[in-house]
Amino acid sequence: MLTDAGTRWCERVTVTFRNTGGSPARSGTVTFATHVIGALGVDWATIESAQPLPAPIAPGTARTRTYTVCVDSWRVPLGMHVDTRKVTATWK
Repeated sequence: MLTDAGTRWCERVTVTFRNTGGSPARSGTVTFATHVIGALGVDWATIESAQPLPAPIAPGTARTRTYTVCVDSWRVPLGMHVDTRKVTATWK
């Protein structure tokens, strides 16, 4: 789920992580691919950022976390906005 974070260069991204394995996920990284979108809908850039996984996640359980994802303000001129389109997670 995506929501406005109050500035055109940030948004709040809510992600649910499910551990379907047989052992706990003890650590990991969440990577966000955030697109900078122009006033006419043109995708100008994709900026990746990473934050820690909300670990530990026990086997067979899920955990939901909301992240504030931002890019540098100068990358998003007036009339443009950001849109996080891809979220990937790696864990150990």
